Order: sequence, then structure tokens, then C-alpha cells
Amino acid sequence: MFRICSFFLFITALAAEPADWIWTARWVITEDAQHRVIENGAVAITGDHIVGVGTRAEIDSRFQAKQRLDRGDAILAPGLINTHTHAAMSLFRGIADDLRLQDWLEKYIFPAEAKNVSPDFVRWGTRLGCLEMLLGGTTTFTDMYYFEDVVAEAAKEAGMRGVLGETIIGFPVADNKTPADALAFTERYLIRFRDDPLVVAAVAPHALYTNSDETLKSSRALAEKYHAPLLIHVEETKKEVDDTLAARHMTPVEVLDSLGVLTGPTVAAHCVWANDGDIAILKQRNVGVAHCPSSNMKLASGAAPVVRMLAAGIHVGLGPDGPAGSNNDFNMFEEMDLAAKLQKVITMDPQALPASMALEMATIGGARALRMEKEIGSIETGKRADLIVVRLDRPNAVPMYDAVSQMVYALKADDVRDVMVNGRPVVRDGRILTLDEKAIMAKAEEYRAKIAASLE
Repeated sequence: MFRICSFFLFITALAAEPADWIWTARWVITEDAQHRVIENGAVAITGDHIVGVGTRAEIDSRFQAKQRLDRGDAILAPGLINTHTHAAMSLFRGIADDLRLQDWLEKYIFPAEAKNVSPDFVRWGTRLGCLEMLLGGTTTFTDMYYFEDVVAEAAKEAGMRGVLGETIIGFPVADNKTPADALAFTERYLIRFRDDPLVVAAVAPHALYTNSDETLKSSRALAEKYHAPLLIHVEETKKEVDDTLAARHMTPVEVLDSLGVLTGPTVAAHCVWANDGDIAILKQRNVGVAHCPSSNMKLASGAAPVVRMLAAGIHVGLGPDGPAGSNNDFNMFEEMDLAAKLQKVITMDPQALPASMALEMATIGGARALRMEKEIGSIETGKRADLIVVRLDRPNAVPMYDAVSQMVYALKADDVRDVMVNGRPVVRDGRILTLDEKAIMAKAEEYRAKIAASLE
């Protein structure tokens, strides 16, 4: 009998497909088209992509893996997708709080940036941002800042996926003194990171109110030339809308559309004050929207009409925006929770945006907003292996009746235990594998002292 069993196991092993990894968990939240949640589930990974998804028994019978990660008391989920942030601004965390957007920008942020932003600042600020994001389960971030080539280098060092936009703005800044300089810089950046496995290089005109019409048109033309996405702040505040209506008798969305800026892959951050006509244009142009509930609440910018956008068929993702004043962390678990609750409050309907939709916005919805849904955002065969494991052995995680609800309303960024990006483990047992955490924390303190002195 022993020989028969051994022979059977030998034949089964020979027939099994090779895989680099098998990850298992008590629950696998797939975010696939059927929104499957698999009990005692498993995922097989080869190279940078997923080759199998199913129950643990199914995957173990089909694949023979070189390495395993078995988490019997955890949720395995797609990596979270941040659709709007400014990672390097982590070094300005808390520099000026409890202000309106224009005061925050003009009186504090722009002056602080003028005195402190350099390639070294951006490198260490991005490292700090990536450290926080990866430890909190974010595997893809959408960024808009200066020296974006350095942001890309730091993201790749961290092993993190990024849609990274070089800022184009109508006044002198740290990396470029004119919009023409910024456009030329951006073109070199787009060429350098073309076809990179982790970095999607993007064009990022800051906003309608900080750029001329010609610069905005040139930004779109550059994006089209290199088949790159365009990132832009849109209708974040009522003042922005009121000023544009007074000057041009159109909303910012209408102006951008009239200039041709929205005719191509675009991610519009905020859209807090989008009216029905704006929503129709955003849908028509297939613009992805990055909803930033923490930022919009903290700056008292308003509450975006997310329910109406979703009803119109717009792809809406989530973003924490950036530390400094608009939001002081990169916590996507917090954004999911707040996104759901904020819509309930403004509509007076507890079912307005359920947990399932909030989680979708942080995963496959964000991927759709970035037009990357064929690559990331769900756990499906053929997609990139961007995975997170969230522990269920802490007081805030028990008891559990619904895995999706638990992810949105109960679990926290600190509960993330393991992270994989593009088939590479980058966090294990809550510890970063790709970055020097002690060096990053020490450098952040050095910059705190330098920045504080520069503002005296």
C-alpha cells in the first residue's frame, strides 16, 4: 500500500504545473467579474503573473511551487491602487494644517517647496512614501510631482508599481523654470521609462488655473505622441469653478474639453464640484476620476458626487492625495472607509455606497480609472501578481461574518502582513524587504529640521 501511494504521489508531482509561488489564505477576495470570495483559497504565481486561482485543494493538486506562503488566518486580496498622490511631499507631513486649499498652497506649500525641493528631497520623500504605502497594502500609486524621473527611480527601488506624472505648471518650480522647459523635461522622462515593467510615465499639467491654454494643449499633444496618460487636478474647490465661470462662462471641465485636453487617457483628481453636464463630458471622454475623500474633507473642499458619477458609468478610483495639509498619510484603508461613509452622509442613504463598492474603487475600479484593468486590480489568471495578505488575528478583526465588509470597515493598514508586487515579495510579516527603513526614518528627521529652519 505504501508503495502504491508513493507511486501515485510521484506521478501527481510529475503532472503538476511548475510555479514560483503558491499563496494561500482563509479567504481570497478576487474582485473578478463574479466578485468571488473563495474560502480556503489559493493563488499560484509564475514570474510576474498569476497562473491559477481557486481553492487551496484545487491549486495544490494542479501546481508544484518552489516556494509557499500559507496564511490560514488572513485575507488574500488584490493590491490596493492609489489613483492620486504626491509621494515626495511626505517630508512636508503636518507642516500646515486646518487651512483652505488656496491658503495652504500659496502661504505654505509653494514657499516651502521653493526653499527645499531638490532631487535628493524627492528621492528620500518618495522612499518614505513608498515605505508607508507598501506596509499599508498599496501596490500601485499615481503620482504628480517634480523630478518625476527620481520618483520613478525610487519606486523601482522599492519594487512598487507607479503611474508617475511629471508636473507642468505655469511658474518657476524646482525642476523647471518655464512650461516649455517642463514639457521638454517630460518628453525625456517619457522616453526613458517607455515600456518599463513597473513605471507608467505620465504627463501631469497641474490644473487649469495654473497653466495657460497653450500649455494644456501641448501637454495633451505630448501625451498622445507617447501614448501616455495625462493627470490633472479638476474642480477641486468651489472657488476654482466660480472663478472659471466668471472669466470664461464655462466650468473647468467644459474648458478642458473645449481645449481637447480630455481626448485621451486622463485621470482627473477630485472633481468635487462636477455638475451633471460635467459628469456627462467625463463619461463621454472616458475620463477616470480619482476620489480623495480625506483630502476633500480636511480642506473643506466639499464632497464629490461619487454616487452620480458611478451611476453614469464613470470609472472612479480612490486616492489619499498627499501629506502636508490635504491629508497627512497614504492610508488606503482609511480612504475606503471614508469614501463609503461620506456618500452615506451626503445622500442620507446608508446603502448609497456599500462596502463592496468602496473595495472595488480601491482595486479594480482604480485600475479601470487608470485604464490598467487588463493588468492589475483583481486576482485573475493572466494578471500581474500584485497581492496583499491582511491578518485576521487581532481584536479589530474578530468576529468576522463578511470578508469584504471587514476589509472596508474594520481592518486597518497596520493589519497588512505580506505584500507582493509583480511577482516579487516586498513585505513579509509586516517588514519591508526592499528599502532601508532605519535610513529612511533618519533622513526624514534630518529633513524635518532643515525644512523647519527654512521657514523661520
